[in-house]
Amino acid sequence: MWHLYQFPLCPFSRKVRLMLAEKGVAHELRRVSPWLQDDDFADLNPAGETPVLVEESKGVVLIDSLAICEYFEETLDKAPLIPGTASNRAEVRRLVSWFDGRMHHEVVAPLMEERMKKRLISRAPPDTTELRKAMTAANGHLDYIDYLLDHRRWLAGPALTLADLAAAAQLSVADYLGGVDWRGHKQTADWYAVMKSRPAFRPLLAERMEVIQPPAHYDKVDF
Repeated sequence: MWHLYQFPLCPFSRKVRLMLAEKGVAHELRRVSPWLQDDDFADLNPAGETPVLVEESKGVVLIDSLAICEYFEETLDKAPLIPGTASNRAEVRRLVSWFDGRMHHEVVAPLMEERMKKRLISRAPPDTTELRKAMTAANGHLDYIDYLLDHRRWLAGPALTLADLAAAAQLSVADYLGGVDWRGHKQTADWYAVMKSRPAFRPLLAERMEVIQPPAHYDKVDF
């Protein structure tokens, strides 16, 4: 049995959870709070970052969300998430890098810092300037997703791919933390509603963090 060491509001953990569910990989969740010093978890991943996926009976330890996703893409034929020609696969990987890198850096990481970590760890108030910058950046990323969906059924082309999972994972955390203004972004909202309705997504939407509650629309498909 695979065990996924993850944190509920870690978008990279969410991406892996979505991928495992889409591919039908049985697994159990083990919660880790990355800011706490945990020697056992540090033995698995000295970087102290989630997610980490472990198959103890086989002695397999997979670290880094993209490496985990690529592992199952290479070893399981079911529900391919990096499909098509070499150029198609390159586009999927480009978008995964965009959402995991730029969107996370500009939007999700600041929201997590200001609205989660400061509240749970340092008991400090959020920096409203940083929040405004993150929410402005979020609007720009929604514009880009609107643009992609003007030309494609899904973000990377005609089929659901890892790019959709990566974008939805980042957006779901930003939305939980109240950092997304969906007004004026009907195409992206419609795409995200489809993502939210998938069986793989429902367990994520049902989870709640202690102390921090999401907006009322967070788990509603019709929002």
